[in-house]
Amino acid sequence: MSSEVAAGRSAAQEFVARIGGRIRALRKQRGWSVLQLAEAGGLSRRMLTDIELGQANPSLATVDRVARALDTDFATLALPERDTEDEQVEGTLVWQDADGSHALLLAATQDPRAELWRWTLAPRGHYDAEPDRPGTQEIHHVLAGRLTLTLETGPHVVAPGQSAVIASDQEYTYRNDGTEPVVFMRVVTGA
Repeated sequence: MSSEVAAGRSAAQEFVARIGGRIRALRKQRGWSVLQLAEAGGLSRRMLTDIELGQANPSLATVDRVARALDTDFATLALPERDTEDEQVEGTLVWQDADGSHALLLAATQDPRAELWRWTLAPRGHYDAEPDRPGTQEIHHVLAGRLTLTLETGPHVVAPGQSAVIASDQEYTYRNDGTEPVVFMRVVTGA
């Protein structure tokens, strides 16, 4: 196993452990049982238990649903705490695939809520997203490669240097139909 793959796996495990611990702490602060939060977040008790124990790698949409049930947001659960305002963070690995595709959450704001991401999709890579809460939008800016956004209205190709805005309260997919990696910035608003 290469050191890059091992580092990615370690970062992903750290992310899963972080969100699991934060979900458990927030659930206990509310005085909720695992079953109460599972029902409020629309998932099984077993899945929530596995998430809290750091034994499950939940989808981004699942983490978002649990965050909403706890009256918080995805970024609050996902981003590491920083010691100082000036501390530089390269991003938090939130999603990765065996083909080398991955997503980094770079930063987030609370009011208004917005998230800044950097995504890389390997050749022929894809990510199938679940709908976000109503009114949520995403802005994509492609740095390299050609990103195909598959929406309910059909596919939309975004070339390097181009941007697109989509409503993300629908099922959608990010795809790389090319032979070179696609790198793009993603801003989520209304999350």
